[in-house]
Amino acid sequence: MIGRLQGKLAEKNPPRLLLDVGGVGYEVDVPMSTFYNLAGQDETVTLLIHHVSREDGQFLYGFLTEGERDAFRQLLKISGIGARTALAVLSGLSVTDLRRVVAQQESGWLTRIPGIGKKTAERLLLELKGKLPMPDGISAGADPVAGVANDVLNALLALGYSEKEAFAAHKALPDGLSTEEGIRQALKNLARI
Repeated sequence: MIGRLQGKLAEKNPPRLLLDVGGVGYEVDVPMSTFYNLAGQDETVTLLIHHVSREDGQFLYGFLTEGERDAFRQLLKISGIGARTALAVLSGLSVTDLRRVVAQQESGWLTRIPGIGKKTAERLLLELKGKLPMPDGISAGADPVAGVANDVLNALLALGYSEKEAFAAHKALPDGLSTEEGIRQALKNLARI
């Protein structure tokens, strides 16, 4: 089994990478959270690997952190959840946010992820409960997005922005804004992108 790969990043075609390790090119599928945090092309990267061997082929899934790989493996243990769905979940939520969502049993966050319906979200929450503990020092009680930022995020999603765009815009907001000011500022930030 392959547990880790280190090599030059030869190609980046979301969600797949081509990693050149000693002249051998490995195709590795990664969640978007990993994809966006990778170095540029021809840079050396290290990925933790989940290797799947099936009749129809060998498949490699790469992650920058042990937490991402552990969450991916927990998701795969759930009946009806395949690698593509597990990658989609980790692309839509950080591992910390996924832990909070599971701790609070908030299916609404999961249903925003493409391919996850209400029943699947509820099954994920039920089967992941207690299997994704919060790291020390992080409270499960806080929402992934709280207060004004939550209102701003929902407004941006309602206006048709992608989750990635909406999350990026709301994270850039300073504290202390009203909902109206936050939406206005987020729209200005999005116009600059």
